[in-house]
Amino acid sequence: MDSVFDELYKKYHQDVFQFLFYMVKNKELAEDLVQEVYIRVLKSYEKFEGKSSEKTWLFSIARNVAIDSFRKQKGWKQRIMEKFDWSTQEVKDVLPLPEEIAVQREEIQLIYRCLDLCTIDQRLVIIMRYIHELSINETADSLGWTESKVKTTQHRALKVLKKHMEDFKVKEGMDNEGIKVER
Repeated sequence: MDSVFDELYKKYHQDVFQFLFYMVKNKELAEDLVQEVYIRVLKSYEKFEGKSSEKTWLFSIARNVAIDSFRKQKGWKQRIMEKFDWSTQEVKDVLPLPEEIAVQREEIQLIYRCLDLCTIDQRLVIIMRYIHELSINETADSLGWTESKVKTTQHRALKVLKKHMEDFKVKEGMDNEGIKVER
């Protein structure tokens, strides 16, 4: 068995590694998974019937090892779904461009400025719900309100906030992305 295993390893190690690397996109993880493939080969070589080539058999084991690895990763399906932009059917770039970061910062500053124009109750709800990420129930408990009052106040606050932001952009001569437009 040692000579057969050595031969399989020498012959297909690089192919198996490359396959796993392209599957998982991580060198260290691919190296670990290659080890798992050869552990499974050692455990199941007696069951290999020769109906396919050894290479095909190794790749089917490698495929199963990769799938098992994906299953072990918490939320891998969700991460894949988040990286796909369904409106354009393209994979999204996770890292924003510098221009996008600048626009986001300006947008956040604008939100904070316009938040000052909301009522105190509206401000409380927006801060609790969107900055501190409390649920409607938690916000209601914190404020001693009903959930219905929180929902109503949140709806009105978002409407007022949006109106103030649009007014500010018009006043400042900005387009919808917060970029100044020369007129």
